[in-house]
Parts: sequence; structure tokens; C-alpha cells
Amino acid sequence: MKKIYIISILLSAFVLGSCEDDFLERAPMDKITDENFWQTEEQLELAVDAMYGYLKAKNTVDMEIMGDNTFWPSNNNFKLIGSGNFSYDLSTINNEWRGLYEGIRQANTFLANYKKADVQNPEHAEALAAQVRIIRAYLYSYLTAFFGDVPLVTTPLNIDELYGPRDPRAEVVDFILADLDTAAQHLPAEIPSGDDAGRLAKGAALALKARVALYNERWEVAEEAAKAVMDMGVYELFNVGDPSSNYRRLFTYEGKLSGGRNQETIISRLHLEGVTDHNLSREIQVPDQGVRWNPTKSLVDDYLMIDGLPIGKSPLYSVATYNEVFEDRDPRMTQTILEPGSPWGGRYDSSPEHKDADPGNDHPDIFVVPKFSSDKRGAATYTGYYFTKYVELSTVGQVSRDVNDIHLLRYAEVLLTYAEAKLEQGELTQEVVDMTINLLRERVGMTPMVLAELTANGLDIREEIHRERRIELALEGQRYFDIIRWGKGELLAADVKGTNVNWLPNKEDAAGLRTDDKGFIIVLDGNRFDDPRNYLWPVPLEQAQLNPELGQNPGW
Repeated sequence: MKKIYIISILLSAFVLGSCEDDFLERAPMDKITDENFWQTEEQLELAVDAMYGYLKAKNTVDMEIMGDNTFWPSNNNFKLIGSGNFSYDLSTINNEWRGLYEGIRQANTFLANYKKADVQNPEHAEALAAQVRIIRAYLYSYLTAFFGDVPLVTTPLNIDELYGPRDPRAEVVDFILADLDTAAQHLPAEIPSGDDAGRLAKGAALALKARVALYNERWEVAEEAAKAVMDMGVYELFNVGDPSSNYRRLFTYEGKLSGGRNQETIISRLHLEGVTDHNLSREIQVPDQGVRWNPTKSLVDDYLMIDGLPIGKSPLYSVATYNEVFEDRDPRMTQTILEPGSPWGGRYDSSPEHKDADPGNDHPDIFVVPKFSSDKRGAATYTGYYFTKYVELSTVGQVSRDVNDIHLLRYAEVLLTYAEAKLEQGELTQEVVDMTINLLRERVGMTPMVLAELTANGLDIREEIHRERRIELALEGQRYFDIIRWGKGELLAADVKGTNVNWLPNKEDAAGLRTDDKGFIIVLDGNRFDDPRNYLWPVPLEQAQLNPELGQNPGW
């Protein structure tokens, strides 16, 4: 896979055009035309390697900022979108439109030319084309999720050549699903390994098909695609034999696909030291500033107690101190949100002469209490909570030196998709729960879900299925899209809150913070969500000016 990193950097700039995604922005080094490029099998391989640059990287995690799992303290366009306070001239709206269509154009260029090449094994060429089809489908899946109706383009047009009206979302989704079916026919079932680790295989086509179908309420299609992945028998949940850390360690260097232990991640953006570094671990526990990723009260409250009941129903929930928030909860909570007593990288300087940054702490590499003052002497939080998921401790103290893989689609999501699709068809049984959700719970030592018990405790089964998805996929860029497709926009209009200052041992540090009448920190208010306006992004102003036939989405 190392070749993919390097080739995508070199070729995406001038063989297939430019991409706005972080490291892929490079000035053209040469000009290669369609007339002299599509000739050999090696050239096809180079072009496919470049296409992998259009898979989202850390920016898929950044999309979590639009939801209600985390608070981003500084100005951020995703934050504006999540708040509902933005207009159709917002740069991110246009950048996503342009960037996604740029990738689609490059995919179309490949698919229009790959059969010209002189190849010894035609099936290998079809396998390369299949990988490109998956990436094109992936890009279209974002376009339909953002904008609804979009132009369906299957020829190598430039972005400024997209004239005419938009095609109905349903037709674009039909195209995506058919393209993924075609791709699945030409790819191996085995998980790529060694130098091919991270390449797209048959499971990627089927798993993405399941996601797209679920997002578009094609329940039967989602069920069948998810079950097809499950029946392949090649994917399994990442498990190192320790329920107290199995989940968290998937999102560290131990879970890198190149390591060979991860048989769970189906689509990933791999990273290579010195070539495709990112800054996620540092942003989560930045030791000399305010952290960028702040878990919200909404997320913390949604974790069940260990008895399988919500905090409002369980007799186990009784909180008077900060530490008690983490007691007797779903183990995924402390593998996602930093618990007192856990190793962390948020300490600015662990040398003895700076130990006063955390008075009384003889082990500054162990998290003790939240810090609210940003004085460059320890990680400051805005909500009172910190994440530990996706943190590679060895790189927290370094700027942009993280090469943690970004997990774009995991087998865990496939299991959740199957369960939800069965639910929506009225076919959710305990057997289905046991082969999906309870496998996720078993990995971490959580009490299994029992449908009869949910009913006996007056719990809504649909809400509990939704909760399970939120908990398992937190900080993976899915929450905003789930809120939108579930029609729960009011969640985005709610105030963003943090911990209760009355629970803190260091109340004086939080003395200046704004709280509600119960003592919970109010981090952000003024959010709005207009129905139907905010269920879709607007057609970008620049694109509407270039092509008035695109029209506009409701409320914009």
C-alpha cells in the first residue's frame, strides 16, 4: 500500500487533476494527456492508486463536528452547518460539491479509457475498474446525502461543464447501487494484505451498498447487502482478548491495516509516516491548548448503565462527583471518553520542574481532573470531558505526526445496518440482535440487549437501535447523517452542554463558566434547525450562478 500513498501524491496532481484533500494538493509537475497515458497495465495501476486520494481522510472525522457528539471551540464551517446558522455562500458547501465532482470526473476518465490499455489479464483490468467504481459510488453517496438531487455525470466532464437540471436523488441512488453490484462481481472476497493492505475488495462494494441503501430507506436492499458481507466469513470484530481495551485499541496504531491484525475495517484511509501524517491525536488531547474535540453531555448521557438501562431508568445511576459519571457504564464509554485514572497525552510537560501544572499529581501522564483554563500548561476542555478514542498517545505531543488509519467503514457498521434494516421491515428478532448488536457488546463485556427486557422496561426498541449506532460509531463521522435520515433535526437545535460544575473537585477553575439552573455547563446556544430547510444543504451559490438550471433545495 505504500506505493499507493506515493503514487497518489505524484499522479493525482497531473494525471487525474487536483484534489482539495490535505496532502494531495500539489502543483502539476508535468502534463500527461489521455492520448499518451492509457496504454499499459502499469499506467492503469498508477491511475487507480491516484484515485484512492479521493477517499476522505481525517475530514470524515471532522464531519462529526456537524452532529451533537462533540463541540469544536473555534470557528469552523462544519460547526456552522451543524448549528443551522449558515447560508448557501459558505465555502465548505461549494468545496464539497466541487471536490466530490472532481473525483467523479477522474473516475469517469478512467472508466472511459481503461479498455484501451494493452493488458495481459483482462480480469485484472476489470478489478481495477471495480475499485474505481466503488470510489465513484462513495463520492456520489456524499453528494446525495448533502444535496439530495444532483447531476448524474458518467462522462469525463469538467466541473464547469455541468449544465442542465439535477437528476432525482432516487435515480442517482439506483446508479450507485448498480455500480456497486458491478464492482462486487470483479473483486476478490479475501481481505487484501501485505503491500495490498487497504485496497478495496468485494466486501467494500457490498458494505457501501448496505450503507447507501440504509441512508435511503431501501431496507430490503440494505439487509441483503449487509447479510452478504456477513456471509462472506472473512470479516470479524477486532479483538485483542481484553474487553476493557478491545474497542479503543482498534483506533490506535494496533488497528492499522498494515499491521495485519485488523480484520474489521472494510474501507480505510491508510496513512504513512512522513508522507501522509495528520494531527488527529494531538487535536483530541492537545497538551498546551484547548482541545478541539470536546465530548458533549448529550453523548455522555446516552451511554447505558452496565445493566443495559438508560441513566434515567437504572438504579445504578447516582452521580455526585465527576468520577462517578464513568462508573458502571457501557464499557465503550471509557474506551471513547477519557476516564480519570487513564493514561493520556494532555499533560504539557511531565518534567519535575513543571509538575505544578497539575498540583498533587505525581503521575502527570495519568488523567485526574478536567482543566478549564487554557494557560499552555495542560489540555483544557470546554465541556469538562476529553476523548480517548482515536488517540495514539505516542503522537499527542507532536504536531501533525499522527499516522493513525482513518476507519471509513467497519464490519461493526455492517452489523448495525443489518439490525436496523430488519427492524424497519418488522423482522427484528432476538436471533438478529444476537448476531449483530450483541456481538458488539460481547467484545467489550457489556450486558447483552434482550428485546423482551426492553419492552418490559418501557423502552422504545427503535430508539435503542439508534442509540447503539451512536455509541458504536461515535467520532467516526456518521452522527450528523444519522440525525438527518432519522428526521431528528431538533437534536441539532438544542444547546450544547457539558459536565456539571457541582461534580468537580476543582470548582474554582470552572467558576466563570456559564451553566444552566442545574449546574451543567452551557457551551453553545443559539443553534437552530428549520424543517425542511436544514435537512439538505443548499445548492452552492457559485454552482447556482454557473448553472441556473440546478434550482435550489426547499427553504433556501
